[in-house]
Amino acid sequence: MKKLRERIVSATAIALLLSVAAGPATPSLAQDAAGVPAPLSRSIVDKRPVLHADGIKFGAYDPHGDFTSQQGVATEHLFLPWEDVDLETLEAADAYAQARGRNLLISVEPWSWDVDWRLTSDELRRKVLRGDYDVNMRAIARAITKLKSPVIVRWGQEMEDQDSRFSWAGWNPRDYVTAYRRMMDIVRAEAPGVEVMWSPKGLDGLDAYYPGDDYVDLVGLSVFGLEPYDTLAYGGPRDFRQALTDGYRRVSGYGKPIWVAELGYEGTDAYMRPWIDTVTLKHSDFPKLEEVVYFNDRDVHAWPFNLGRPNWRVIKGDETN
Repeated sequence: MKKLRERIVSATAIALLLSVAAGPATPSLAQDAAGVPAPLSRSIVDKRPVLHADGIKFGAYDPHGDFTSQQGVATEHLFLPWEDVDLETLEAADAYAQARGRNLLISVEPWSWDVDWRLTSDELRRKVLRGDYDVNMRAIARAITKLKSPVIVRWGQEMEDQDSRFSWAGWNPRDYVTAYRRMMDIVRAEAPGVEVMWSPKGLDGLDAYYPGDDYVDLVGLSVFGLEPYDTLAYGGPRDFRQALTDGYRRVSGYGKPIWVAELGYEGTDAYMRPWIDTVTLKHSDFPKLEEVVYFNDRDVHAWPFNLGRPNWRVIKGDETN
């Protein structure tokens, strides 16, 4: 088995994150030669959300540093594979967050970001359940104990999505729950002060993957708004409230604080403006919603309908990976 190795996959200028999360998606008819979706006509050059003083908290996955100097950012989101990673980079992320008074949300992805090293879904499932990767999770948890920032660990996100690109998604629910509990037991044994986030995509069927109240401090959802997709899939544009409603309804009964752990939107000015203005508002429909965390980068994978890899980054015109 390949173990955690002493090398850095990729580091940003702000020493926050290993930023390239997978191999490039196959270009579609809607993409140019570089794999970039055809741009939508718009005049907004900075689409970052409005932060409302009396609203919910805001965080960001920000490998490009667009939120480096912004006040009011509560959380830095990091994505961490549990193979091929130099865990000392977490100390740099911790120092960055500490200097800005931010928490750390660490999404541990149970695979390698090197596609040539990835196991099949069944191979990964068997090895995780057998305990082959306990050492990887234990190393991450022990590294977290050295950090000074408050930490939330999110493991194996969007597990209920049967069409997901993630190797752990779509497992038999019993196997996923067993694996999740195994990993969280390790985290809590090694780093007892850490909170843990269970983070489905928000789809029908997620209940079967719920690991139980004792294994969930927070629930995270994924909410993305892409105007061309909305038009093709729903017959017209959706705003943040509409995009969140179904997922929120499915998880609100657990009684846990709810976050949007991954948020992004892209479209024309008329499409984006409601998202910009409302994602950090307190919504009466979502009383348990505590924070939204923006995904400030291009998507790693192509979307359906040949829509390519949407660019969620808040700054228009800057190149992204």
